[in-house]
Amino acid sequence: MNTHDIAMHIQTHKAPAVLATLIEVEGHSYRKPGAVMLFFEGGTIGSISPGCLESDLQLRTSEIWERGLPEIVEYNMLSPDDLSWGETVGCGGKIKVVLEPVQGELRELLVQASDRLSAGERLVLFREVVGRGFDYKLELDTDIPLSQNRKHPKLSHLAKESMATGRFMAAQAELTAFHTCFVPKPRLVIFGGGRDVVPIAELANRVGFRVVIADWREGSLQNEFPHAERIICSPTEVVQRLGVAQEDYVLICSHQIRRDKQFLESVIPQAPLYIGVIGSKARIALLLEGLEVPAFLYAPVGLPIGGEGPEEIAVSIIAEIIQIRRAGLRELPKGADRFESSGNIFGSRAEQADGRVQGFTEIVTGGLTRERRA
Repeated sequence: MNTHDIAMHIQTHKAPAVLATLIEVEGHSYRKPGAVMLFFEGGTIGSISPGCLESDLQLRTSEIWERGLPEIVEYNMLSPDDLSWGETVGCGGKIKVVLEPVQGELRELLVQASDRLSAGERLVLFREVVGRGFDYKLELDTDIPLSQNRKHPKLSHLAKESMATGRFMAAQAELTAFHTCFVPKPRLVIFGGGRDVVPIAELANRVGFRVVIADWREGSLQNEFPHAERIICSPTEVVQRLGVAQEDYVLICSHQIRRDKQFLESVIPQAPLYIGVIGSKARIALLLEGLEVPAFLYAPVGLPIGGEGPEEIAVSIIAEIIQIRRAGLRELPKGADRFESSGNIFGSRAEQADGRVQGFTEIVTGGLTRERRA
């Protein structure tokens, strides 16, 4: 989700903006309920669809802002014969979107959310229908363990059942209540600022990580890291200076065994969500000699995609980090899928149920499965 970026934009820009929230889906959807998108003059943040709905939503934003009232928009793309959408639709489902003008109380709460997100707080913004608008409530989400399992507070008797399961509730005739989770950007701490780190840092930033690069060599940090924080200190000082904690992700790639080991010894006791080590198996064996290897250490780092060169290796590393981030499990084996059918692509089988995914192997082999190679 892009909630952190949206809140930061609202805090730093006073120009008109409209917040779009996907609240209900029937059939397949590119994004799931809870996805948010911000429309403002000159740009957008986030997405609701693969591009088929944004133009229509954009046309509605001026009127929404001028009226100062939210609006519910429904798109029905279940019919393959709908000529108004044609073959450009990437959703193929029935979708409900709430458009809200970012004014008054909503703006104040989003500005407040930006400050609290920067302080590391996780928040939930609740809405409950009152008259023609919403009653807003911004609360600290204090019940989010590392596994990402959620238990939501309740706003009303009507919303009780749906909130408890983390779903978005809309009555048949009108919307009753919904919520948006605001989470701070996860932090990726990279030890080592060599040139091979540049594509890793850039890709991590693009997929929503706050990147910090630490190195004891001032020259290494002269490489281009336009979106990353940088810190120069010894390997043994990094953990304390940055306050590395359990919710962080760590990547070790200074390419100097002694320095890497010093840093690794200091970071393991902090038990971050992920520690990845770049290097050959022989080098990693030397690095880990005498250490008790925790379940959250991944070495060699990256998913086994056969990548070559800095850019492809960066893809494999960030893909692995995303997998850990989405699954929220320390014990996730390298290359394993946490969710049913995750890692599959959408097929075109005639009797495909709405919203179900068809595995790649079903498409190319007619249902035969193949052993996943490391």
